[in-house]
Amino acid sequence: MPSESILTTVVTAEFWLALLELTGINLLLSGDNAVVIALACRSLPSEQRQKAVIAGSAGAIALRVLFCLIIVWLLEIPYLKLIGGILLLWIGVRLIVPEKEGDGTAIANKSNLYGAIQTIIIADAIMSLDNVVAIAAVAKGSVLLIVVGLVISVPMIVYGSQLALRFLLRFPLLVTFGGGVLGWIAGDIIAGDEALLNLIAIDRHLLEQIAKPLLATLVVVTGTLLARRERARPLVLVDLAPADRK
Repeated sequence: MPSESILTTVVTAEFWLALLELTGINLLLSGDNAVVIALACRSLPSEQRQKAVIAGSAGAIALRVLFCLIIVWLLEIPYLKLIGGILLLWIGVRLIVPEKEGDGTAIANKSNLYGAIQTIIIADAIMSLDNVVAIAAVAKGSVLLIVVGLVISVPMIVYGSQLALRFLLRFPLLVTFGGGVLGWIAGDIIAGDEALLNLIAIDRHLLEQIAKPLLATLVVVTGTLLARRERARPLVLVDLAPADRK
């Protein structure tokens, strides 16, 4: 019986040891998730932040479970990590650039909520490419362990992101630092792309040493320059009155 098999697995010491290891891994990885969630939600109205945090975290966890189940197939896709790292660089830059104020309609707020959720899920999916390798290795193919371990990580991510969000709102300079963190992570992901390493014939450790600080700096500088340009751009007000009004 499947229920008997699950019960037999749960009562073993190996199961709880592996679950403890998975919880530790997810605890370490939750910091990255918290930064992304806080950055993506900081511009939302206060009443929408909780919705974005919960929905984004749930979507990210669901994708991570899926990735753990198909990790062998994912790792065979050439240049997947390179593409994901480049996309994460773009996300890091966009999260540094402030949104223009003055168009806070109900429609715009709803759109921003879904946009924040989408950003959280995409960024977490990219960062999970390396993370799921460790998770899958510890779980040794056990779907039950993967699911339970990731479910345990949900409160870590939710409460961690809320704490990070408070700091971001209080200290805006941390937004730029958070973007740099995403650039650093992107460098680590790109340096782990086996197809890229074979193409340029470079040692992974050397590429990591170059890519991580370089791409972190690139995100910070690019995001800061774009943010300054955005702040300097005047707000254009459009007259929506009838054209024939005198």
